[in-house]
Amino acid sequence: MSGPAPVVAAPDVVCLGESMVTFLPTRPGRLADVPSFTRAIGGAESNVACALAAAGHRVRWVGRVGCDGFGDHLVETIAAHGVDVGAVGRDPHRPTGVYFRTDEDRATDAHEVVYYRAGSAASAMSPATVPYASVADARILHVTGITAALSPDCLALLRDLTAPRPGRPLVSFDVNHRPGLWRDGNAPEVLLELARRADVVFVGADEAKALWGLKGTGAVSDLIDGPEVLVVKLGKGGAYVADRRPESFADIEDADGVGHLERPPRVDVVSSVGAGDAFAAGFLSATLRGLDMRTRLRHGHLAAAAALTVPGDFAVPPRRGHADRLAALDAAAWGTLHLGPGWTGDDQEVRTP
Repeated sequence: MSGPAPVVAAPDVVCLGESMVTFLPTRPGRLADVPSFTRAIGGAESNVACALAAAGHRVRWVGRVGCDGFGDHLVETIAAHGVDVGAVGRDPHRPTGVYFRTDEDRATDAHEVVYYRAGSAASAMSPATVPYASVADARILHVTGITAALSPDCLALLRDLTAPRPGRPLVSFDVNHRPGLWRDGNAPEVLLELARRADVVFVGADEAKALWGLKGTGAVSDLIDGPEVLVVKLGKGGAYVADRRPESFADIEDADGVGHLERPPRVDVVSSVGAGDAFAAGFLSATLRGLDMRTRLRHGHLAAAAALTVPGDFAVPPRRGHADRLAALDAAAWGTLHLGPGWTGDDQEVRTP
């Protein structure tokens, strides 16, 4: 006679979205000229899940993959990072998505990326295939605008998950605008709708300008007026957090009453891919720990710096104690922080000019 089923602790965070097998070039150059690729995984939501798990949180990834070898690889690799994959669906009729990219930075004209994700298993996610119970027990549900662009069913799922209801997890939404995925021109309306329904929103200043023609953090905050916490990422200029609760900034001398701008440390960039996902993970990790807004932004910057100093889509974040020590630096020391490849190890020194 078997004993009682083991009690599985509820996750701190559920990350929902498509993960794909990524093929990275073995050397720089055009896709037409690259002779071979190495296999990795990519996906905004699974990147956040893996980073949060590495930071010591209980995390579940909810997605959908094909009944193929690529699906096996994704599930096994994400699970190896300490993420619960028990709610991942397998689709016998649709393949796992894959994509190829060049070695160049995404912001350059030389960067190429080719997706093979149309009709993927993840594009069949819907309220019918992803039960609400798979996300309902989390403290935070993290989703992105990428999922909304995959199919009408995926958009219906995000609308269902972000709808107001008793006991809904705190919803974290990264706008993550991918112009190539939006074919019908409705990205501005859909992404604004979803952002307004969330509790925490991440958006790049460049995205806000491209989507809604907005300039300045004040204009973005005025438009995205639903979430309690809004983070506007300014690239090398740092990140600005606005909170509908002014008391959140009572202990920050240079806050403007409704928000705070925190500049990032100087970073020797290897690749910018995955930095936005890492920032979200760092900020959410600090949120789960109840840290103040300045410290949440600093943890976001430090997690992003870990991603910026490695070549792949995902980087293991610094150990919590190491990140806490750096995030606690005074303003002068933080302003001279200089991080390069390998800085995340506890025995690595950080540089000052």
